[in-house]
Amino acid sequence: MKLIREILYKVEINSVVGNTSVSIEKVEFDSRLVTKGDMYVAINGVNVDGHDFINQAIVNGAVCIVCENLPKEIADEVVYISVPNSRDALAFISSNYFDNPSAKLNLIGITGTNGKTTISTLLFELYKNIGIKSGLLSTVKIVIDDEVFPANQTTPDSLSINKYLNEMVCNEVRYCFMEVSSHGIDQSRIKGLNFKGGVYTNLTHDHLDYHKSFESYRDVKKQFFDALGKDSFAIINNDDRNGLFMLQNTKAAKLTYSLNSMSDFKAKILESSFDGMLLKINKSEIWCKLMGRFNAYNMLAVYSAASTLGLPDDELLMGISNLEAVEGRFQFYRKNKIIAIVDYAHTPDALENILNSINEIKSVDNNLITVVGCGGNRDRSKRPIMGNIATALSSKVIFTSDNPRNEDPELIIEEMKKGVKSFHSNKSISITNRKEAIKAACQFAQSNDIILVAGKGHETYQEISGVRTDFDDFDIIKNLLNQKN
Repeated sequence: MKLIREILYKVEINSVVGNTSVSIEKVEFDSRLVTKGDMYVAINGVNVDGHDFINQAIVNGAVCIVCENLPKEIADEVVYISVPNSRDALAFISSNYFDNPSAKLNLIGITGTNGKTTISTLLFELYKNIGIKSGLLSTVKIVIDDEVFPANQTTPDSLSINKYLNEMVCNEVRYCFMEVSSHGIDQSRIKGLNFKGGVYTNLTHDHLDYHKSFESYRDVKKQFFDALGKDSFAIINNDDRNGLFMLQNTKAAKLTYSLNSMSDFKAKILESSFDGMLLKINKSEIWCKLMGRFNAYNMLAVYSAASTLGLPDDELLMGISNLEAVEGRFQFYRKNKIIAIVDYAHTPDALENILNSINEIKSVDNNLITVVGCGGNRDRSKRPIMGNIATALSSKVIFTSDNPRNEDPELIIEEMKKGVKSFHSNKSISITNRKEAIKAACQFAQSNDIILVAGKGHETYQEISGVRTDFDDFDIIKNLLNQKN
């Protein structure tokens, strides 16, 4: 139990009705989860306004209501706190309620369009493998030392984040590696957290359905680095044209990594194959099990962050050489001399990167068959771009469903096909059913060909008309290739 006044530190308040010396049991922003003695924070969400459920929260036992607009009817023995921004208030209240857990461990945030999951997961695995208790907050999963929890968002809500961080502190976790999404920044999910450091990967076409413009998307990302304290560090990809922009107003120590430009941490690809890469990082050569230029950036980001955190170079290099590919990120399977690759690439840049990486390694005699779709109810402007990239860089393309959600999957495919140049039109076919599309790719593939199934990666479901059914790209293609004669 906590007194209301004890958890209002840093919360901007317009007015208070009632006595803030009252104790609360816990904090909730979902009225359905409220029980006797709780504080309810009313959030004005994208689809639902939590203010509409204040009365329900009180019926369920709420003794304190935090809201942007006070209700017309004020209930007796309920404390009301009016705030200018409920999301901001929830973030600070959550941190205060759990005694500011982010300040009790080394919290590292990774942001950018591509690479967040890979870098955060590899950092977690690196520290775990050398015996340092660590935590992970990622798109794929949430991990507290050895305990794994499912993840529903790239960046969870601020209440969940602080709850998980508090569990980490209680379990003596020393480091936490966290994906920081643009939605998470914009919706104040990370506000009030004490980050030891931040890593920036890149910025490309994505989430414009939400941010409306690339400039808005970029500026939201920058807010993360603007908020870092002087005792933190900020590491950016110096090869990305927006990298230095992220550092303009940060108080943190500024560091850079790159493959092409001069930086604090520099890498070069010496050899590359489907089995991995030989990298030169600063003055040391190291073989890693991941492949592709984009993964060279990811590995360099891992090295840069761990080195800045003080991990000795010999231990760091040995640890990196043992790291495996992340689930759904260039996940590799070889059967009957056919190579299958499953990857989460769902942006134009990510798709182009992985296709270029495959083409750099494969023989000119081997075909690259790409199965790809675009998600429904998301940024439509990237669909023709991805259609163009897929056909330009593949031997054959099968356009199919991704997660069509509430859109017609065939119309999504048609929008992708609009980007296909006329001289590439004979390369593509459309098969709306994703499993049938993957099956067709397996049938087309001959000895030493490569199949890329892009877009869903680690996801184990497909969402059609609001209904999720079991669907795992990797399991499906693995089973189909095992059946192939």
